[in-house]
Amino acid sequence: MNAAVFALLLAPPDNVLIAVANLPAGARVTDGQRDIVLGQAVPLGHKLARHPIPAGAKIIKYGASIGSATRAIAAGEWVHLHNLASDYLATPIAGGSPASPPTDHVG
Repeated sequence: MNAAVFALLLAPPDNVLIAVANLPAGARVTDGQRDIVLGQAVPLGHKLARHPIPAGAKIIKYGASIGSATRAIAAGEWVHLHNLASDYLATPIAGGSPASPPTDHVG
């Protein structure tokens, strides 16, 4: 059975897709090359892993890095602040405390 297209690939090098509907766990999506089964629900507009992403690997969206995986992420897994350290925002880091903002800027 073919997977429905309920996820959007924004740029060819991306390792995440964008949910274009609220997707339940077990839903099947495609990136145009492979079928991906979601291991958990993914909300509308959120990211899901296009393929397995190792811990520490860059998360690529729009063809650019938006952050790093804080742990291994399975294909079809929801990618959000619980497993992604943002390149742009202070996000929780190991130990549960927020990342410190840069202090080398002139205010």
